[in-house]
Amino acid sequence: MSADASALPPLADDAAHLLIVDDDTRIRELLSRVMMKNGYRVTTAADTAEARTALKNLAFDLIVLDVMMPGENGLDFVAALRAGATGLSAPDVPVLMLTARAEPSDRVSGLERGVDDYLTKPFDPRELVLRIASILRRARPPSPLAPIEIVRFGAYTYDLMRGELTIDGDIIRLTDREREMLKMLAEKPGETVSREALGGVGFAANERTVDVQVNRLRRKIELDPANPRHLQTVRGLGYRLLTDK
Repeated sequence: MSADASALPPLADDAAHLLIVDDDTRIRELLSRVMMKNGYRVTTAADTAEARTALKNLAFDLIVLDVMMPGENGLDFVAALRAGATGLSAPDVPVLMLTARAEPSDRVSGLERGVDDYLTKPFDPRELVLRIASILRRARPPSPLAPIEIVRFGAYTYDLMRGELTIDGDIIRLTDREREMLKMLAEKPGETVSREALGGVGFAANERTVDVQVNRLRRKIELDPANPRHLQTVRGLGYRLLTDK
């Protein structure tokens, strides 16, 4: 019995694609249904021959693989996959092995051949979901951080894309240098930006000029410029902008 597509959640564009390899039809269908309900793309194979065909035509994020199958067993398949002897282009795809054997020596043998994790039959499908999620977190690189577009500090808002500083919706006029300096500070909230970096190059590139420009900027963004809350001095190094969490 296959999963009812109408009962499944919509797949995210970046949903992980799993290859489930098991000669037991009931287990393949169970695992396929469980994993699709948890938001994964799923392809199934009844043996390693079918798995090889699938791997030649599709890219997978993880393989769920049974150990004992007719013909080539799971351990030999993993060893060949890791060695690149299969002619496949996915030698590094993570593998979660399903096994009826619970002996430590069997687990060690699998790990030596390149298995990433083991799950012993019979197993709780919820544990399988958690194991797969854990492996994928380790295998997938972290997503790049989205660029900062807007920062807020006190009653002020600075739009980095537009270069606009506002308070309660009213635009505060900035000179080009003030806008440039505020952008550099806002791109690294809470971090120290050196005087050299803030000074840039050319006529304005000296510490005294930077200090003067910072003081002018403080008069526009601080209620008490003599005791700044947002644009703070880091003695001997430079300045930092403290933004709202």
